[in-house]
Amino acid sequence: MNRREFLSLTAGLATASAATPARPNVLMIGVDDMNDWVGYLGGYPGVRTPNIDRLAALGVPFTNAHCAAPVCNPSRTALFTGKRPSTTGVYDNEQYWRPALPGTLTLPEYFRKNGYYAAGAGKVLHHVAGFNPPDQWDEFQMQVFDDPWYRRTEWYPWVKKEPMPAGYPYNGIKNFQGEFDWGVLPKTEAEYGDMRAVDWAGKFLKQDHKKPFFACVGLWHPHIPMFAPKEYFDMYPKDKVQLPIVPEDDLADVPAQGKVFAAARRDEFETIVKDGKWRDMVQAYLACITFADAMVGHILDFLESSKYAKNTIVVFWSDNGWHLGEKRHVHKSTLWQRSTHVPLIIKDVHPRQAGRVRVQPVSLVDLYPTLTELCGLPKNTANDGQSLKPLLDNRLASHPPVVTTYWPDNHSVRDERWRYTRYKDGSEELFDEVAEKNEFHNLAGNPKYAAEKQRLAKFMPARSAAPVPERSTIDFDYKTYTYKKKP
Repeated sequence: MNRREFLSLTAGLATASAATPARPNVLMIGVDDMNDWVGYLGGYPGVRTPNIDRLAALGVPFTNAHCAAPVCNPSRTALFTGKRPSTTGVYDNEQYWRPALPGTLTLPEYFRKNGYYAAGAGKVLHHVAGFNPPDQWDEFQMQVFDDPWYRRTEWYPWVKKEPMPAGYPYNGIKNFQGEFDWGVLPKTEAEYGDMRAVDWAGKFLKQDHKKPFFACVGLWHPHIPMFAPKEYFDMYPKDKVQLPIVPEDDLADVPAQGKVFAAARRDEFETIVKDGKWRDMVQAYLACITFADAMVGHILDFLESSKYAKNTIVVFWSDNGWHLGEKRHVHKSTLWQRSTHVPLIIKDVHPRQAGRVRVQPVSLVDLYPTLTELCGLPKNTANDGQSLKPLLDNRLASHPPVVTTYWPDNHSVRDERWRYTRYKDGSEELFDEVAEKNEFHNLAGNPKYAAEKQRLAKFMPARSAAPVPERSTIDFDYKTYTYKKKP
């Protein structure tokens, strides 16, 4: 669905609200590594996301939402603690947040403290053991993976290891094994791992709940390995797949630190291109986006057919974006638009101006204060973000520029027009996102824009917390879910 079709869909939608109890339920649906290749965002022409667009038409779709960090663990830690990486010191996937942040109440913990029943399934916080303490939840169903032969038992103690299947890797690239794979698995759609989380949501929403609930459903897709049923690949004929535009000099005006981020795992991108599989990779990503969308649709259907339909806030988000060759990079872990820009939709129980996009910059770290305010809970003064309720009520409300951080003192600030990035060595980037969405021309060295840089720099954190210890320094016991610093 393109932007014109989306606007047509939203036209004439009724926005009348019904009386609702003071304590609404919350249903969060998170996806993994989904960039702006979503219908209502217009990031890829012809992408099929009818269910995400359906939610966008019923709620408030944000077109300028960004993660607090461009990688899974720090992004999800920021979302669920309401604190930026520069506050917590959690910057990457190798850092346990719980032992480093004693006393911090995550969203499910805070809602439980205030009378809610907290439940979830799938990938909500980071997926490796030690990142999703069970004491946060009243109930939680662990993630089911589509590649149990690859999963390391010390990282995923609940996963039963299986022999490597014939034909692996499914992408057909020789000696290219590991997590970066894609293809069609020899099983039915209902047997895919994320469908277990979808099934959990259906059962949960059919139950009678005596308390208001805070529920989270985490989908792995479109994260690698990009496995999906054949019908989703067939929706994107390979000869019709459009590759990202990547000029030969794409990195020519990028500072040294930016080039370091872009070079991470470049060997994978070069292997994919060398083997003639770039278009296949993009096709797989599109297929997995649409598969994820279908699962979002199932969850929305379960909610709409339940008795909780009129009294449940729905939030849809992705933890970070994903490169598919831009800046000669695959994966995330950069401070460019492709890594930081994410879909975000909030459907309140009494939405105003439903379907009208909000172009103001917002951050995933804003979700914590937003949900506590919408549910009438006391404000958590430890939150770094700002409530988005003013924007939910009025599409013309203001919101300050937002910050994405990757490792200490590397910050990128985004407002409605500009992206200003300053790396730890003081080098800079400035991109005009309205004039040029591909970020091909770094304007930071042009004196004409000195005032813009100075204005945006004021929103960067005054200091970056030291990185918390990596998990290699900690003995973690899964049975007791306890952490002990190694001698």
